[in-house]
Amino acid sequence: MAKKKTTTHSINSYDDAVTELQALVAAVEDETVGIDDLENKVKRASVLVQFCREKLRSTEDTINQSFEDLS
Repeated sequence: MAKKKTTTHSINSYDDAVTELQALVAAVEDETVGIDDLENKVKRASVLVQFCREKLRSTEDTINQSFEDLS
């Protein structure tokens, strides 16, 4: 059985990703999540965290470049 690669194509913004992560955490903390659903939520959370990291790095690079351009 081939594994599906989860992509970030459905993430529109950093704020959307954070909001979705908060909802995932709340669902897991609810302790009513089944093991199959838990696995899917953890995989989705991993994708969201990676998206947020990349967005933060990109934003930091943009800010640093802007300050370098001012020098």
